[in-house]
Amino acid sequence: MTSSDARAGPGSGLGGVPAAIALTPILSARYRQVDLQRIAEAAPGSRLVSVSLEGLADGPLDDVEVLLRGPLPAGVFDRIIARCPDLAWVHSATAGVERVLTPAAATRGLVISNARGVFSAPIAEYVLMMILAVSRRLPQLLELQRERTWQPLEAIEMRDLTVGVVGLGSIGRAVAGLASSFGSQVIATRRRDDAGTAGGPDSKPLPDSVEVLAAEALPELLSRSDFVVLALPLTPETEDLFDEQRLSLMKASAWLINVARGRLVDERALVRALRDGTIRGAVLDTLRDEPLAPDSALYDVPNLIVTPHTAWTSGRVLDRSIDLFCENLALFRRGEPLRNAVDRKLGY
Repeated sequence: MTSSDARAGPGSGLGGVPAAIALTPILSARYRQVDLQRIAEAAPGSRLVSVSLEGLADGPLDDVEVLLRGPLPAGVFDRIIARCPDLAWVHSATAGVERVLTPAAATRGLVISNARGVFSAPIAEYVLMMILAVSRRLPQLLELQRERTWQPLEAIEMRDLTVGVVGLGSIGRAVAGLASSFGSQVIATRRRDDAGTAGGPDSKPLPDSVEVLAAEALPELLSRSDFVVLALPLTPETEDLFDEQRLSLMKASAWLINVARGRLVDERALVRALRDGTIRGAVLDTLRDEPLAPDSALYDVPNLIVTPHTAWTSGRVLDRSIDLFCENLALFRRGEPLRNAVDRKLGY
């Protein structure tokens, strides 16, 4: 074997590339030919196997060493990895990995990486759109137009708002940066003590003006914020974090914006808080049960804006997803640490 044929990384192919890579649909889209070509170039000689969201493969899985995973249910994911005895690394094309950190994956000791940073820019823009729409009173203005009523309304400038960001991963940092650039006071909580930039494409340093609090100071953030933005992962510790007690700590004039995971919020408690006037309003782009049923009572709750899990979408997201996966494929070949490796103990 020549030196060029030697295995550099954990893959069993020449130069440490994986023998085979399994690809499930990602981001509700089919792979473009250019995507498949880029993956093939990043892992020359690897066999690419397409796997449906139901777990049906168009080829054998016994030599698959890498899995690019889309929004698979946990049960389907477990069945796929059971058919891949040589699997070493799973890259999740989603930021949330609660459906990947299964007991079966833990038993196998699989390396897990995620798409942290891929969706930060469009989600941050969505959050700012909603803050601007509410503070500039867009819903009321549209209602006045439908009523053919000419009635100017007083708005609030961004510099007069305090935006609280719960979670300072790549999405939280992007939200904090945009809100700061509009002149808002930004306060944020984070679990980790490190001050480094979160990984992911287009990550930017946190503005110096952002006031960072420990996670234990969440009640202070809630009491001071005009808009509370949820940008934290779903873990056993954060599920139903926003229950009746925490919603009661918010200003009566405040709005809650959830662009993270639906199960962070106790939806029944939120509905009561909106109907009772405990808080002014809420924006939910992610819900406990999706898609939301047409007869759901949430559609009729006053001052509740519901959107169909669309904050992350943009024409650039798929490109960034493939960029990150191919970059990690190169690291995998060299046996180097992967970007966005998930800490199993933390759950993100």
